[in-house]
Amino acid sequence: MLDRVIGPLNVRRLHRVFRKSMLTVFCLFLTLIVLRANLGAGKFGTPEKDLDEIRETFSHIRKRAEPRRVLVEAAEVKSSESVERGTNSYAEFDITKVLKDEDDGVKEFKRDPSQPYALGPKISDWDEQRSEWLKKNPAFPNFIAENKPRVLLVTGSSPKPCENPVGDHYLLKSIKNKIDYCRLHGIEIFYNMALLDAEMAGFWAKLPLIRKLLLSHPEVEFLWWMDSDAMFTDMAYEVPWERYKDHNFVMHGWNEMIYDQKNWIGLNTGSFLLRNCQWSLDILDTWAPMGPKGKIRDEAGKILTKELKGRPVFEADDQSAMVYILATQREKWGEKVYLENAYYLHGYWGILVDRYEEMIESYHPGFGDHRWPLVTHFVGCKPCGKFGDYPVERCLKQMDRAFNFGDNQILQMYGFTHKTLGSRRVVRIRNETSNPLEVRDELGLLHPAFKAVKTGS
Repeated sequence: MLDRVIGPLNVRRLHRVFRKSMLTVFCLFLTLIVLRANLGAGKFGTPEKDLDEIRETFSHIRKRAEPRRVLVEAAEVKSSESVERGTNSYAEFDITKVLKDEDDGVKEFKRDPSQPYALGPKISDWDEQRSEWLKKNPAFPNFIAENKPRVLLVTGSSPKPCENPVGDHYLLKSIKNKIDYCRLHGIEIFYNMALLDAEMAGFWAKLPLIRKLLLSHPEVEFLWWMDSDAMFTDMAYEVPWERYKDHNFVMHGWNEMIYDQKNWIGLNTGSFLLRNCQWSLDILDTWAPMGPKGKIRDEAGKILTKELKGRPVFEADDQSAMVYILATQREKWGEKVYLENAYYLHGYWGILVDRYEEMIESYHPGFGDHRWPLVTHFVGCKPCGKFGDYPVERCLKQMDRAFNFGDNQILQMYGFTHKTLGSRRVVRIRNETSNPLEVRDELGLLHPAFKAVKTGS
């Protein structure tokens, strides 16, 4: 009957569509069965529960996949960064890659060689400027107690790592030593690692820095320069500031060696005191012109070697230049210069370090002189350089002994000491107590009189 209505051809086409539809429905049914078998049919197997379950499952799969994708991407980034950074081993890393300065594209300023060198603009009224500043800023007095000036100790080292692998370790010991002394004596400290003037490298780098600090800190009465290879070895000695009330420049030295003999080692500029005043700016202006590296320094070195007793042939250095200035211009500068030799503002290590045990046996801190030197200076050792004037092993061992000699005075405040002057290890020298404030401060360094602050009644 259907054939008569729609025709035999259409009937066959209808049967073919029906069979295909049944096959599609059957495949969909099988798919649902497989999904329910793998994902679960929900609590009761209802279609709504099935859809919720499926949604939640696929969401969970996606959440699990995202962290993995993040980890993969992070690993790829890390791998990329590792290629850029190179090795993680400091021992294998080429340090020159880091030490190379970035170029900012600006040409470095170069001084006109036809003009005399100067540390900065000429200042002629610094005493007046400073006096006015101190009046306007009474909270920053230049004396922190009677006969106790405000002092700034200045030291420093090269902006680059030391040329030998242990040099920076000894620089660290040296600055730790200075910090200890300054903390005990109420002295401020400034550590410099910047070369402020490229022409004044080497011996002369301290001069631009000193001038800049004097002008920037009018509250400071005395600036104390100290080389990085010098250490404090008498933590209890207080500089006799009252002795220098009429002087502006204090160096370790001898009048006869400077003014009579013109001996180039008649004083030492590795540790000195300089008052913040116009006179000091003037002597810095007189001192500095021999310092610019190159032809000026070389020619000045020839003059110094010719004029000073015992000086070898080498470029001009700040110490020889100061000897020459004082010896040839005593009437101008000599009255305000104090050549100190009653205690060791600078003490040559070669005659001191081997005697430390003898000092410990016979004396105690607080003398500052040959009995217990204030400063031990390792002249010629050059711990940060490739080569020194003395055997490396001797220098480093003696520097360890000097550091421990000074450090013992700090450790003893807290009940410890180094096992020996040549040992880094420490031992306890007194037992702990339940009444720590009753423990006697043998060296008087925990609360020294020169640190006391006077208060109004």
